[in-house]
Amino acid sequence: MEKKKIKLLAIQMESAIGNIDLNIESVRNLLCANLEKYNDADFVFLPEVWTCGWDCISFPSCAETVEQANSLKMLKETAKQFCVNIIGGSFVRKNGDKLFNSCPVIDRTGKLICMYDKVHLFSYYNDTEGDYITSGSNPVMAEVDGVKLGLTICYDIRFPEIYRAYRKAGADILVNMAAWPKSRKIHWDSLTTARAVENQSYFVALTQTGLLADGAENLGHSMIIDYAGNVLDEINEMEGAIYAEIDLEKMYEFRDKCTVLKDIKNSYEVIKK
Repeated sequence: MEKKKIKLLAIQMESAIGNIDLNIESVRNLLCANLEKYNDADFVFLPEVWTCGWDCISFPSCAETVEQANSLKMLKETAKQFCVNIIGGSFVRKNGDKLFNSCPVIDRTGKLICMYDKVHLFSYYNDTEGDYITSGSNPVMAEVDGVKLGLTICYDIRFPEIYRAYRKAGADILVNMAAWPKSRKIHWDSLTTARAVENQSYFVALTQTGLLADGAENLGHSMIIDYAGNVLDEINEMEGAIYAEIDLEKMYEFRDKCTVLKDIKNSYEVIKK
């Protein structure tokens, strides 16, 4: 992989619960406004289930097939218009009689190059994602413009194994796209930073903001974090964007100096005494 500097843009937004048409229009406007401002961006990122908001009951009514998805059509048009790669957060994807929480990756030409289906489904604290969504079977690392991105969605952040698998597979940037509640802010701040530090990787931690259907609130506080845990840019509770230029060469120099992964043991079998 060619070592180079990459410009990242991430959009933090509030979804209208269950209103897919309004959300598509809102995201189109946010993308266009911010891509005109940050017109040198190489990658732009969106949060989890931005098409319908975090409301599991709304998932079936907001589900789209890949072939007929207006959300994907808008993202493809925007990618081509601004010549930017889009990591499209996630939408509820219908495939036969199953629904998936799926992240589309679209390149600068507007081509859909791959899809990651959320592996870990959240069904605690009265959430019921697992009642509606089918779990994805594998992590998916997208290679775009020679950059390797390890894709995860929300609850995946609690499973360090998936991020270590990406790191071992050669990921340059780790991504978590979420709809994260304000009530678990400490978890978000701690886990995102830990995933960056333990894998010596740049980390895009992007979540929604705004109200949920039950009166709870999304956290906001999206961040771009470097391989040493430094926050390069962040935003609190408002809609808006974060932007950072990252230097992959510096990251690889850091990895060469601090070769943590070579100390991983082949086995961590616990001896019970």
